[in-house]
Amino acid sequence: MFMNQYSHTIDTKGRMILPAKFREELGSTFVLAPGLDTCLNIYPKERWDALITRLQKLPFTNHKVRKIMRHLIGRGMEMECDKQGRILIPQHLRTFAQLKKDACIVGTGPIIEIWDPVLLNSDENCGESIADIADSLELPLNFEL
Repeated sequence: MFMNQYSHTIDTKGRMILPAKFREELGSTFVLAPGLDTCLNIYPKERWDALITRLQKLPFTNHKVRKIMRHLIGRGMEMECDKQGRILIPQHLRTFAQLKKDACIVGTGPIIEIWDPVLLNSDENCGESIADIADSLELPLNFEL
């Protein structure tokens, strides 16, 4: 499970260090793909394969299925870290996520998100409080012992 938040920079060649803790959990190969928000997602290979299997079971005649497949599979890339623990984020994915020099890497449980810090901050402060969101999803965040 990926958790915590890290700040890193993207160099002029589009490379960024992944936190060592995340690299250990990801294994040697993983997938970088556009997220559903204006961010990038890193999927462990087995989780990506499970997602693709589920997508392939959906009717390809449905235009929404084709659109989501183009978004995820068409723009996704299998990756591995270099010897310095960096990944190369391709220009088309940096453009999609509006990544410039600074990046915020967020573990969200099953996947990792890469955000532009300004976009992440605006997404988190979009007007609806976390308590209201949790209430609307009926999440029991106040655990009684």
